[in-house]
Amino acid sequence: MSDDRLIVALDVPDAHSGLMLANRIGDAVGFYKIGLGMLTGGGLALAQELKDQHGKRIFLDMKLFDIGATVEAAVRGLARFDLDFLTVHGDPHVVRAAAEGKGGSDMKILAVTILTSLDRADLDASLIKPGDIRDLVAERATRAFEAGADGVIASPQEAAMIRALPQAAGKLIVTPGVRPAGAALGDQKRVATPAQAIMDGADHIVVGRPIWKAPDPKAAASQVLAELPRAGTVG
Repeated sequence: MSDDRLIVALDVPDAHSGLMLANRIGDAVGFYKIGLGMLTGGGLALAQELKDQHGKRIFLDMKLFDIGATVEAAVRGLARFDLDFLTVHGDPHVVRAAAEGKGGSDMKILAVTILTSLDRADLDASLIKPGDIRDLVAERATRAFEAGADGVIASPQEAAMIRALPQAAGKLIVTPGVRPAGAALGDQKRVATPAQAIMDGADHIVVGRPIWKAPDPKAAASQVLAELPRAGTVG
């Protein structure tokens, strides 16, 4: 069985490319992320094919943000696709609407704290209130949990801090911004290695370019998996 702590980001242009990549990786990976970049290229159709015909788990990374009624309606519609994870922005009104929209489905609502591609200068440019990023992430995570989020998206550098929050008990922490040792950072700024992210409390790590850009994606995925601590050895 594959180790579902690793989620591979299918950050390729369309469903055909995504399916070819998943076929190349084969049984090494059982969990895939499909994001906004593929939405108009058949992303939902690919999600259904990977689930129904290949038995894969699916993380739909939409980062929904809108008024509550719109978010609730969008999540209600997406819940029909039998997805595993869905992202929304971590603003409490968005999280509450998403939690209502998912109804009795098993789909987990993950709240985005602060994108891993941002640093304090980016937050200043966006008029986000002053303060250390770690403190802001902790505050947003706490409020998202209290609003009904099943988990949060945060950089691996904040995983341990979030795991220590009382509100995080029984909740998921999913960390993008994970890079194997020696891999290029790309547009990520707050990163850690796969092993460090898991040891610091992440339940799942998301890895994209270091796998799908590799000459042998299956071997690259297997290498990431080999770096992870044995399941059950960390809390």
